[in-house]
Amino acid sequence: MTRKGMEISTVAVIGAGTMGAGIAQVCAQAGWRTHLHDAHPDGLAAGMERISAFWDKGIARGKTTEEQKTAWSAHLHAVNDLGEAVATADLVVEAVPEIMDLKQSIFQQVEALAPPEAVLGTNTSSLSIGTIASVLKHPERLIGMHFFNPVPIMSLLEVVKHEGASASTVALALDAGAAMGKTAILVNDVPGFATSRLGVVLGNEAIRMLADGVASARDIDTAMTLGYRHPMGPLALTDLVGLDVRRDILLNLQASFNDDAYAPHPLLEALVAEGRLGKKTGKGIYDWSSGSPEPCDLPDVK
Repeated sequence: MTRKGMEISTVAVIGAGTMGAGIAQVCAQAGWRTHLHDAHPDGLAAGMERISAFWDKGIARGKTTEEQKTAWSAHLHAVNDLGEAVATADLVVEAVPEIMDLKQSIFQQVEALAPPEAVLGTNTSSLSIGTIASVLKHPERLIGMHFFNPVPIMSLLEVVKHEGASASTVALALDAGAAMGKTAILVNDVPGFATSRLGVVLGNEAIRMLADGVASARDIDTAMTLGYRHPMGPLALTDLVGLDVRRDILLNLQASFNDDAYAPHPLLEALVAEGRLGKKTGKGIYDWSSGSPEPCDLPDVK
């Protein structure tokens, strides 16, 4: 239910990258009219293609039917104009890069264009929700909605409330998550929230161990998947999330806590500098050119 007791019928997703496309996909699958918007037409087209390809892969594997794809596709619309995308939205979810000024600017525009009762969700993985909300006329409308990659598969939604968020805004985010098939946890607005604060530290330490020659990347990952029953090792997960994303979260935590324990390891910095950002670029800690993580040479940072 929305803040006025109305059912969600339209969702706008701002940003058609990996996360935005995934969020739009699960919204369409939930049966909502879904508007996917991106400032760059090529990016919007790529996001729509990514969703279609995901459904096609599901059909090939027998997990999705042609009828389901047809029904879901009917709910999904690429919208080039921001005003048109949010004009009738009950929920707007932003999924743009982790840049505070960018997110604040987008939400200022959205607040002026979307219906006054629309709830505004940000998919930030580490930035302060309260700081993003501080530029709004009605900050109580903003809530953190942190999804996980790949969004259609990962079942967790981290709902992050800042001090000014209204109870109805929090309730809408939790209800929306359930409608998308997610299990939602409610977290207060602290640096790194719950998941990023734990996840990036584990990933950064795994990179340190790799650089120190403790074990190979594959063996470090196997230690966690078999020894601690993690579904994916910390190094493969870092590649999946994006090395640049992980680096930016660490820098944010380092600044927020004034603690160099969160400083990105030099190997992580070197990989990002080389443009090796993980699976999305074909190579990071692993080589993903075959579709699966394979060992590859790493920069010497000693």
